[in-house]
Amino acid sequence: MNRDRWTGICKQFKGRLREHWGALTGDPQGAAAGTRDRLAGRIQEQRGIVKEASERELRDFQTRNRGWRDLSHR
Repeated sequence: MNRDRWTGICKQFKGRLREHWGALTGDPQGAAAGTRDRLAGRIQEQRGIVKEASERELRDFQTRNRGWRDLSHR
């Protein structure tokens, strides 16, 4: 396992914590930021790419699919 994959796993964990904290405090923006972190971490882990590339891929996806929402955490 290379360092980029391990960083992706850690980023997913951090995103999950951020999501739950946003839900507990009633902060929808914090929960959304956690979801975004989790998705970027998943991309980084699966592809073994650097953080900047995973962020760019996620941003491109969100630009192409503006109405998309992640409902997997429900």
